Amino acid sequence: MERNISRIKEWVNQHPTERIQNLSMFINYDNLLLAISKVDGTKATGIDKVTKDMYLEKKEEYLDNLVKRLKYGDYKPIPSKRVYIPKTGSNKKRPLGIPSFEDKIVQVVIAEILEIIYEPLFLNNSYGFRPNKNCHQAVKEITRLIQTKKVNNVCDIDIKGFFDNVNHEWMIKFLEYRINDKKFINLISKFLKAGIMESGKYFDTEKGTPQGGIISPILANIYLHFVLDLWFEKKFKKECIGEAYLIRYADDFVCLFQKVEDTKAFTRELNKRVSEFGLEVSQEKSKTIEFGRFAIENRERRGESKPETFNFLGFTFYCSFSYDTNVFVVKVKTDRGKLRSKLNNFREWIKKVRTFDIEDIVKVLRLKLLGHYRYYGVTYNFRGIYKYYHYVLKELYKWLNRRSQKKSFNYEQFNNKVNIEWNIPKPRLYINLLDYVYS
Repeated sequence: MERNISRIKEWVNQHPTERIQNLSMFINYDNLLLAISKVDGTKATGIDKVTKDMYLEKKEEYLDNLVKRLKYGDYKPIPSKRVYIPKTGSNKKRPLGIPSFEDKIVQVVIAEILEIIYEPLFLNNSYGFRPNKNCHQAVKEITRLIQTKKVNNVCDIDIKGFFDNVNHEWMIKFLEYRINDKKFINLISKFLKAGIMESGKYFDTEKGTPQGGIISPILANIYLHFVLDLWFEKKFKKECIGEAYLIRYADDFVCLFQKVEDTKAFTRELNKRVSEFGLEVSQEKSKTIEFGRFAIENRERRGESKPETFNFLGFTFYCSFSYDTNVFVVKVKTDRGKLRSKLNNFREWIKKVRTFDIEDIVKVLRLKLLGHYRYYGVTYNFRGIYKYYHYVLKELYKWLNRRSQKKSFNYEQFNNKVNIEWNIPKPRLYINLLDYVYS
C-alpha cells in the first residue's frame, strides 16, 4: 500500500497542475486487504448486516469477487442504511448513512487517494478531517486572529443541511479538475447515487453525500474548497476595505472582519455564492456580531450591554481581559447547549448501567471523563470541565445508591472510593491556547 501511495504522491508533486490518470489501478486486492484493518469492526453494520468478522472469514473469496466486479465495472454499492443520532445541543436528530462493510473498504482506498491528490490544494484556513489538523488548532487560530489582528466583527455562519444538498454535478466537476480517470470518477458517482434505505423503504439520492460514509469528509472538503475557501481568499477578500479572515472546520465556519461594511457585503455575497452550488445559508443559525478588542469599549460608550458571544466547535467565545495584566483576550468556555446535552447523555447512561459491576462502570466512566477533559480542557475553561466532573459524581452517587433498597454508602465513603479505590480522574487542562497566540 505504501508503495502505491508513494507513487501517487510522487506524481502529484512532480505534476502539480496536470490531471492524474489510471487511479483505478490502485483499488486492487492488496490495497483493499489493507483497508479492511482500517475499518472499525465495532461500528454498526449496513443493510446487508455483514460484520467485519464475517467478512474476514472469507476475505480471499470476497476480495477476489470484489476486485473482479471493480475491474469490469460491475461493482454497485449497496444503499446506505439511514439511522438517526441525537444532535448535540439540540432536540433534533442528525441523519447518518451507514454503508455495508464491503463498501466501507472500497471507500477507504478512494478516500486515501483523494486526500493525496487534493491535500496540496487545500488552504491553511481549513481544519476539518485533514492530516495534522484538528479542532483545537482552529480554536487557537480564531483567538489568535481576534487578539492580534484588526478584528471588530464576527460572522457565525451555518449552511443548511450541507451534506444533504451537495450538488452531484458540481462535485464531479471539482473531481475532474485534478482527475482524468472516468472509471475512478464513475465509481465515486455510484456511491453518491447509491441511495438510502430507511425503515425498509428505498430513497434515491439525487443530491448530497450521506454523513457517515468514509468518503464524505474528503468530498465535503473538496466541495467547500472550491465553493467557499478559494472564493473568499482569491476574490472576496481582495475586494474588502479592511482585514478579513475565514476559519473552516468541515461545513462549519466563521469569518472575521475589521470593517462592518465588509461584514454586510459578505453576508450578501455569500448567499449568492452558495446558492449557485445548490446550498443555502441558514438564517436562523447564522448571525453577525460586534466582537473584538474594541467591542467592550464601543458598546459601553453607546450604553449597550457587553458584547455578544458566538459558538464554534462546541466552545463559546467571549470577550474578556487577562487576570494578571488586564489585557484584552478572547476566552472560551464549553457551549451551554453541548454541556447540557452531555450531562443528559451521562444521566441516561448511568441509569441504564447502575446495576452492572462497579468495576465495569468505573472503567467506562474514566474514559468518559478523560475524553471530555481532553477536548474541553482548554485555557480559561477549567470551570467548565469542573462543572461536568461535579455533575458526574453527583449522578454517580445518586444512582449507585439506588442499586438496592439499602443505601450503598454515604458521602464520606463515596469520596474515599472516588479518590482512592476507583481513582476517578480529576479535571485538568490539556490544551494551552496561549502557546499559539503569543508565539
